[in-house]
Amino acid sequence: MSFWPLIKILPVKTNFRFVAFAKLAGALSILAAIASLALVLLPFKPPCGGLTCGIDFRGGTVLEFSTYPRPIDLAAVRAAVSDKGLGDVGVQAFGEGPKAGAMVRFQNPEGKNANAVKSEIRQAVDKALGGQVRFTNDATVGAKVSGELFASGITALLVAIALMLVYIWFRFELQFGLGAVVALFHDVLLTFGLIAVTKMEFSLTTIAAILTIIGYSMNDTVVVFDRLRENLRKYKRMPLREVIDLSINETLSRTIITGLTAVLALGGLALFGGEALFGFSIIMMFGIALGTYSSIYVAAPVILLWGVKRGEEEATPIKFGAASRP
Repeated sequence: MSFWPLIKILPVKTNFRFVAFAKLAGALSILAAIASLALVLLPFKPPCGGLTCGIDFRGGTVLEFSTYPRPIDLAAVRAAVSDKGLGDVGVQAFGEGPKAGAMVRFQNPEGKNANAVKSEIRQAVDKALGGQVRFTNDATVGAKVSGELFASGITALLVAIALMLVYIWFRFELQFGLGAVVALFHDVLLTFGLIAVTKMEFSLTTIAAILTIIGYSMNDTVVVFDRLRENLRKYKRMPLREVIDLSINETLSRTIITGLTAVLALGGLALFGGEALFGFSIIMMFGIALGTYSSIYVAAPVILLWGVKRGEEEATPIKFGAASRP
């Protein structure tokens, strides 16, 4: 008895009328973006507003230590320092061989002496690792440096979106670029909204996750735009809304398969990657689903609003197999 793989459940050809729901989806997207922006900005409190800033953006203390040649039990260190009331605590290993070590990052509680807190953490780490811990360095990250890191992270996001606009503009047309950028702003704002609602720590790792989402969303949008451009040349008299529906349907199975594959991998990372990667994985999964939605209901409808030029030349059909002889 033979049976089909599970992926065969997906239909080879679909005929959904996506554009028919574009107005409703657009209204919901605008409301969600406005709500997300309000959650991020309110209250107006530097440096992160409504977001839960991590130590990267709020400042704190970093202690570096080593137990070489013995390995460092990071789980034991986390357990030892997590109940000290230090806010966001990060434990991370670095280096190899004689240079192998680990660092503990934490926020200084208000009203406590910084040196006394450092001494307490040193004692807790030394006890958790059975003694003979060598502390090699300690440093304090001030509010000014943290503010500069926050500004640099936001600048990186804006520059990435601007570069995507230029790329799409040169590859397609300005209308396509505007649609892609609107979709990217939509994805970034709603991702920030998720971070604000769930009170996830906003850190440099979060910035990296959002930059990755921008890349994924742009890749998905380019796939739809490529097919849309081909169909605009091929079906010159077909109404634009029908061409958009046709193009989205033709790329739908590819989009779903790619998205599900990424979500499955990230799901495993969220379950078994530990606390440090859990937030990153959740943000990525949300962003992938959001990028798929925005390619269909944000980027493509913007093309419908602005209109687009029809190509002068007919699309050249691709011939498979051996080359035809003259």
